[in-house]
Amino acid sequence: MSGKETLLALDLGTTTLAGRLIDRNGRTLAEATVRNPQAALGADIIRRLELALHGEGQRLQELLVEGLEGLLSELLRGAGVNRRSIGAAAAAGNAGICALLRCLPVDSILFPPHRPTEKQGLYLEPSRLGLDLPVPLYLFPLVTGYVGGDLVAFLFAQAPHGDHTLYLDIGTNGELALHSGGRWWTTSVAAGPAFEGGGIGCGMAAATGAVSGVTLEDDRLRLEVIGGGSPRGLCGSGLAETVAAALEGGLVDGHGTIVDPLQVPSNLARYLGDGPGGRCLRLYRDAAVDLCLTQEDLRTFQLAKGAIRAGVDCLLARAGLSADSIAEVAVTGAFGFSLTPRVLKRVAMLPENMIDRVRFAESGVLSGCCRLLLDSAGPEKAQRLADTLHPYPLSGTPAFEKAFLGALDF
Repeated sequence: MSGKETLLALDLGTTTLAGRLIDRNGRTLAEATVRNPQAALGADIIRRLELALHGEGQRLQELLVEGLEGLLSELLRGAGVNRRSIGAAAAAGNAGICALLRCLPVDSILFPPHRPTEKQGLYLEPSRLGLDLPVPLYLFPLVTGYVGGDLVAFLFAQAPHGDHTLYLDIGTNGELALHSGGRWWTTSVAAGPAFEGGGIGCGMAAATGAVSGVTLEDDRLRLEVIGGGSPRGLCGSGLAETVAAALEGGLVDGHGTIVDPLQVPSNLARYLGDGPGGRCLRLYRDAAVDLCLTQEDLRTFQLAKGAIRAGVDCLLARAGLSADSIAEVAVTGAFGFSLTPRVLKRVAMLPENMIDRVRFAESGVLSGCCRLLLDSAGPEKAQRLADTLHPYPLSGTPAFEKAFLGALDF
């Protein structure tokens, strides 16, 4: 590593790109997020890989680099430094995003056996990517086509790893890891972009104006807005808390259906109305914004939380463990803010007897990148960790399909 004082960490998310600049003492100089511009061509990674297969790979790579350049510019402004001060850089992402960044063939990820063509951690020359960086970019190792470097980075940040510990990186692609008896089980589920405020009519990233929290107070829904002021949309945590509050207030039933206002015996009924797509839960309205959660939005959230819950249930079953035996659950990802045990329990995202052992690890992927950058042996240690992770494919298996159907209700 050079003597330059600024270190750059990047989380290459399907929906959100996140970055952090730190100094060599680990002190955060700036942190920021931007939307991944690739979403304009496809909301999920499968769609993007299909587009790459049909000749759009170069365009997708250019969009990703465009987003990273915008993110880097924002970070540099926030830290008050120039890019020539960067002495080392590391990034982590899922296998699809990493393949698109490098313009690699995507066939082996899209089709069985769903393995990336290259999965070792490595240094990338920025000029070959179109990135304006003064140093090579270290890219975290991958495990499979659907268990990526982002999970490896999160686990790297959490070391040492306790026995019977479950790790969840919740985003567009939910990645799960279970450490038990000195062994790892890992898997992934397609949750969709709802946890990052995507795929929702009123969704947005966790930025100024986003509703990040919702609580039920008597016959009123109290909104917590990032930065104060008027709400402009729901981020992931705001979405989950809205659903939990609506369930508690009887505005949504256990199957996820918005109820008839006449069935609500309190003044909470005033939050129910009609929108362009039918009945909706209206949180706020002014001249500029009509903040409504539609029935379709609720179904999208149900599919996302159902996928996570089914993945947890299946991974525990594969390891021969019960939810009671889990000592700790470390959660990171896209919510923007941590969720209270009350919300996790109410939306049934995790087994109920596991909820009181949940610990939120904010920006887990970025933390793993930073830890690597501060350790001269970081790349070797990250590779050793990745080599111990055993994948357990779930997609399309009868066990997962059965668990998923059983996890949709609240």
